[in-house]
Amino acid sequence: MKKTGNKLSDVQEVYSGFEGALWELIMGEQIHVGGYASSKALGDSAGWKENEEVLDLCSAVGGGVRFLARVYGVKAYGVDATPHMVNRSIQRIEADGFSDRIEIKLGDATDIPYPAEKFDGVWGEDTWCYVEDKEKLIQEAARVLRPGGKIAFTDWIVGPAGMREEDSARICNTMKFPYMLDQKEYEELLQRNGFEIIESADLTDTMAEHIENYLGQLAGQRHFDAMQILDWNYDVFNFLGAEFGFMLEKAKAGEFGRGRLVAVKK
Repeated sequence: MKKTGNKLSDVQEVYSGFEGALWELIMGEQIHVGGYASSKALGDSAGWKENEEVLDLCSAVGGGVRFLARVYGVKAYGVDATPHMVNRSIQRIEADGFSDRIEIKLGDATDIPYPAEKFDGVWGEDTWCYVEDKEKLIQEAARVLRPGGKIAFTDWIVGPAGMREEDSARICNTMKFPYMLDQKEYEELLQRNGFEIIESADLTDTMAEHIENYLGQLAGQRHFDAMQILDWNYDVFNFLGAEFGFMLEKAKAGEFGRGRLVAVKK
C-alpha cells in the first residue's frame, strides 16, 4: 500500500498525549484488540515455555511483557520508542512485582538494542502497523532470534476484500500509521527473511464487533472519562466517532481487519 508520510515522531506524539490515554481507556493496559483472550491465543500458538527469553517489540505500557511473565513464566523484554510509554511501563512493572523477570529499554524496533541470537521469541500485538520500515523490523527480529526461535504477532491489516488507496490513507492518517500490509504481504515478508510460517490466521471477521464495543464505550459507560481526557472538546470527540464509524464500515465489508501470524526462524 502507498505510504502516508506518518512517521515515528507522530506515533510518539500520539502515545504521549490524549490519544494514547483514550486508547488505553477503552482497550485497557494491553492496548490491543481482544485483550487477554487475544494474547492467550497468540501465546498458546507460539507455545512459549517457562524461562524462555521473549522480546516484545513496541511494548507500550508493558501490558504484554507482564502478561508473558505472569502467564507463561518467561523472562520478558520490551523495546518501545516513546519515552513516556517506557517510563510508565517501568513504573507498572515495579508495582506489579516483576522487575526481576522483565527488562524494558527505550529503542527503535528497526534497530533493536540487543545482540544477535539472544531471544527465543519475538512478540508484537497490534503495534507494528505504526512502524515505517516493516521489512527492517522483520530483519531485526530475525537477527535477535536464535535458530528455531519464533516470531508471534497480531496486527491491523488490509482485509481480504482489499481496500482503495484513499480509504486506507484515511484510516492510516487517523491512526498515524505510515501504511498497512495485508495478510499475504506479511507472509511474504516473513518468508523472504528466513522464517517458516506455523500459523497465519485472518481475524477480520471479529474486527467489526471490537470497533462497535469501543464506540459503545465512548458513547456510554466511558463517555465522561473520555471527555475528561479530551478536555470536553466535542469537535475532537465527534471527529473520532466519525472516523471509527468509517473503520467499522470497512471492517464489516472485510476491507479493514486484523491478522495473527506465528513463524519459526530456520
